[in-house]
Amino acid sequence: MNYMKYSSEVKSAIKSGKPIVALESTIISHGFPYPQNVELAQKVESVIRKQGVVPATIALINGNICVGLNDTEIELLGQSTTAFKTSIHDIPRVLSSKKVGATTVAATMYVAELSEIRFFATGGLGGVHYGVNETFDISADLPTLAKCKVCVVSAGVKSILDVSKTVEYLETIGVPIYGYETDKYPNFYTQDSGLTVEKIDKASLVKLLKTQDNMNLNYATSLVVPIPKKDELNPTLINKIIDDALNEAKEKNITGKKVTPFLLDRIRKLTNGKSVAANISLMLNNAKIAAIIAKEYAKK
Repeated sequence: MNYMKYSSEVKSAIKSGKPIVALESTIISHGFPYPQNVELAQKVESVIRKQGVVPATIALINGNICVGLNDTEIELLGQSTTAFKTSIHDIPRVLSSKKVGATTVAATMYVAELSEIRFFATGGLGGVHYGVNETFDISADLPTLAKCKVCVVSAGVKSILDVSKTVEYLETIGVPIYGYETDKYPNFYTQDSGLTVEKIDKASLVKLLKTQDNMNLNYATSLVVPIPKKDELNPTLINKIIDDALNEAKEKNITGKKVTPFLLDRIRKLTNGKSVAANISLMLNNAKIAAIIAKEYAKK
């Protein structure tokens, strides 16, 4: 049975060779409250279309893997209180039960590769959680990056995670990391995590990706883009807030899939909403950069 369902816009783009940028859908169902989540999804798609590129938001709906959503489907995800946060290993479960499934970074990468979509824009990557020595809590995003040939454009690892351990893990499993016009690995809400990364520009990246294609090497490329300077948060303040939120989660024994939404909600409240504004800024910026590179890559 073929589970794939492409929107007419995406189907036309695939047929004509027009550039496409994949988008996850947990940012709609789990990232922001309604109706802000729907508004953001529409803005992100608009940013991509302004570059002459087709957005392909991915979700699981009614037993189908939907590649490209219409306004009704985005609204469904935005209003749903039961949308399943779907990682790569959850896909069969969600499809077979015909649940509404919002795809994580891992699941979106898998579907993007299946659809031969070379670029994917997201806010932040999952990674190695603090306390990993005790919990061994590592996001499924990381091993999936090692086996899906997609260029993932993000603002780096979510800063609620152990950034240095995540970067080390990615290097260990063979996932290359490049900084888009920067040699500093970003820290999601801020431009600099204190880690260095190899700097790359658009032309060099496209040449690198095409060389990878020719060699048939099957792994993701992590392209990290810092949040725009005007929208970054105060590093000292946000780091303290994150530490406080992490301690609170530990005290309340919050674990597993509940950790990230809890932390993001606490950070939102403790920053008086400034973290949300920063998140929106970096997501729109990542989408724009991904579209610019996808357009360059599509040139003959």
